[in-house]
Amino acid sequence: MNDVIDPIVEKIVDDNASLKSFQNLLNDQSNSEKSKVLLQYPTVYIHNWENTEKYEVYIGESNDVIKRTRQHYDKSQDSNAWQNKLLTHNAYLYIIGHKHFNKSLTLDIENRLINYMMGVDSVCKIHNGRGNPQNRYYPDEETDQIFQKIWRRLRRDNNMLFPSETEIRNSAIFKASPLHTLTEDQKQIKDSIISRINDVIKSDKDNQLIFIEGEAGTGKTVLNSCLFYELITGSEFDDTPHLNCYMMVNHDEQVNVYEQIANKLGIIERYGNVVTKPTSFINNHTKDNPVDVVFVDEAHLLLTQGKQAYRGKNQLHDIIERSRVTIVMYDPNQVLTAEQYWEAEEINRYREKSKQQQNYYLLTNQLRIRASKEVVDWINDFTINCEINSIPSAKGGYDIKIFDSPEALDKAITSKSKDKDHSLSRLIASYDWEYSNKAKSRLSKYWEVCIGSWHKPWNRELNGEISKDLKKQNKSLAWAEQQQTIGEVGSTFTIQGFDLNYAGVILGPSVKYRNGRIIFDPSESFNHKAVQKRTLSDGSKQSFGEMLIQHEVRVLMTRGVEGLYIYACDDELREALMCAVN
Repeated sequence: MNDVIDPIVEKIVDDNASLKSFQNLLNDQSNSEKSKVLLQYPTVYIHNWENTEKYEVYIGESNDVIKRTRQHYDKSQDSNAWQNKLLTHNAYLYIIGHKHFNKSLTLDIENRLINYMMGVDSVCKIHNGRGNPQNRYYPDEETDQIFQKIWRRLRRDNNMLFPSETEIRNSAIFKASPLHTLTEDQKQIKDSIISRINDVIKSDKDNQLIFIEGEAGTGKTVLNSCLFYELITGSEFDDTPHLNCYMMVNHDEQVNVYEQIANKLGIIERYGNVVTKPTSFINNHTKDNPVDVVFVDEAHLLLTQGKQAYRGKNQLHDIIERSRVTIVMYDPNQVLTAEQYWEAEEINRYREKSKQQQNYYLLTNQLRIRASKEVVDWINDFTINCEINSIPSAKGGYDIKIFDSPEALDKAITSKSKDKDHSLSRLIASYDWEYSNKAKSRLSKYWEVCIGSWHKPWNRELNGEISKDLKKQNKSLAWAEQQQTIGEVGSTFTIQGFDLNYAGVILGPSVKYRNGRIIFDPSESFNHKAVQKRTLSDGSKQSFGEMLIQHEVRVLMTRGVEGLYIYACDDELREALMCAVN
């Protein structure tokens, strides 16, 4: 952090009088470093004000911050403009300069500040959500250090508006933000898809399917989020027509994440409730009046048979009928229930349809697990090939540990969760202990994961014991981000689609090791949606419990970004894992 000079960060009251005084002060010090950097170099600035215990912000960059700020003030009389809030709220302006700032560097700092604000829980709205990430420039190798110094300086002034970088990076909203810089593969796919959509919109084609397939951690959600945001806001930034877009996912916590992103970026305010669950979308739209584009994140969670509010036979089929273009993100290894199971012929039919339309894309690069290829291969061998090989010594900084008791695993994960850099560390387990959302049917105080004398409540069991203030705060947080969940054990139903720093995985009695192979025993599972029989298209009933429990284990073992800690209930499995340690 000492390799680059410190930034200059000034804070003033956000009004004309304060700006004039600040300009006069800089003019009086015209030969000073501060005056030169803030008046003669490009700068980054942050307008911010409190609104009902939350903050609203506008972040920008300019070659002349005084002139640019006055232009904002000129718009403050317009009641529909964000600048009007500078007159009605206690607002402040941060002006940020650095001797090495050039146009590209200030654009990158601006972009990163906007992206960070996505992950700040105290920020309810960002009024300029469109970043402009740059390619290579001089001195781009200094960007990280300069940004970290800027953030720490801002944090010293207001740690509510500028929390720790670790807290932001652990945020589910930050991780799903549409403002991330995409990888080259993601960029190519995004550009190709936008081109295809523009062709469809200009033609009379309907019911087009774009199929994006990829394993957990290959960047599907960020790509989906970025595509959605660029298409729905396109008309605000260029000459493309506004598209009627919807984002959907069949997962309550992920819906909450997308809703918060849409709220922070003003999408819901401008276009209405465009984030929805599949059944709601199907029930509220008709095939006679299709929307332009539907985005389906985690399409493996879609239903393929009727239940409760959904009376159809296949949600993807019904969605495609109600949209001119449907974009799906799909991972076959994350299908967890019988009602989500796709018959091979059925899913292949959708793949082939997208391929025939030249709309099939495959994501292969593992972006979640920060580990060596050998570690990724070891996890794949365990969860896909049902093999236990020696844990590689070359881990690339990743941490794998095997524990001989649940107490030891619990202690290790609890210790990690108390470390501010690894606070997003939680216990998660296969669904091998009873749970119901009906509290009256349980015999003890909680539904619990019980192993010998060790026990811990299942996810969401502690909600009734936390304060009202904490409950209010938790509404905007995913399960793993909530404070009380360090005292719980998560399941696939709360952790699927989300990351952890360290995943403490309990492999329950349904996961065994026999004759040199990992096997899955549905008779030991309490996941009734996985072990129940499924009626196939030919009328026969078949169980897919073994395959679905295997998928469950893969979801659990691919959550950890920095480490994977494991305890196995089955004696033979635990012994095989202990022997795999070098």
